[in-house]
Amino acid sequence: MESKAIVVGYDGSEPAARAVRWAAQQATLRNVQLHLVHCTLWPLLTKNLGPVPGIADSGLQRAAEVTLEEGVGHAKQASPGVDVRTSLVSGSPAVHLPKIAADQELLVVGSRGLGGFMGLLVGSVSLELAATASCPVAVIRQGGDPDGPVLVAVDDSGSQAALEDACTAATAAGTRLLVTHVRTVPAGYRLVRDPVDPGAAAETLLDAAVARARELAPGLTVEKHLLTDTSVPRAVLHAAEGARLTVVGTKGHGVIKGSIGSTAHAILHHAKGPVLVSRRQPAAKGEHEA
Repeated sequence: MESKAIVVGYDGSEPAARAVRWAAQQATLRNVQLHLVHCTLWPLLTKNLGPVPGIADSGLQRAAEVTLEEGVGHAKQASPGVDVRTSLVSGSPAVHLPKIAADQELLVVGSRGLGGFMGLLVGSVSLELAATASCPVAVIRQGGDPDGPVLVAVDDSGSQAALEDACTAATAAGTRLLVTHVRTVPAGYRLVRDPVDPGAAAETLLDAAVARARELAPGLTVEKHLLTDTSVPRAVLHAAEGARLTVVGTKGHGVIKGSIGSTAHAILHHAKGPVLVSRRQPAAKGEHEA
């Protein structure tokens, strides 16, 4: 079987360059190929793509090729030995990247860019990809602690796919995994007056997630942290301040078709470092590939 690749979109912007550098390092750590993709819109707008007579390296087609070459330069700078293949395609990244990344190891994008005027806040295209791709999507934001742990937030379902992706990321990086779960309480709730431990179920769920993580990656150092807050995103964001990567699942229950859940949406917008959104079905027990 052909090995999976890490796919990264590059449009020449600094956020996209940051994503390429991160993706190149990940490809090297995971011993997979990096597939660098540049989507150009010019062929959709004009047929005059050729060079200007008498001017070397001119024309819209050449400009797109130069952008792709720049992307390769960023990848090689971050990880000189990385194996890179490139694709130059015509059209929107929101259309092409999910197709190219289908069933691949990972799709990596910058927090903004990948369409210039189409990017708002964390980037409308990046948000759309995080909501529609069929593989895990990493949105790279500046910040985070490069020496910190990988943090994964698990919900009441146990977030199996997110756990698997977090174990893979932590194992590749040679770092510890911090498994967190947020027990939400109403505003003004007084824990000291409750005769029954309201956190017992949450502790049980968290312990099960930790056990599963240790089963998936036996050599990995796994720690747990039970959080209590009235807001799940706020608690996760606070816990993730010292993380190198925050991993979240998504149930895809947004009001708009193809949108992600409110927690993943909030974390993508406000996290200070890279965020990975798990976008696949979890592997069957015993079938995890490290």
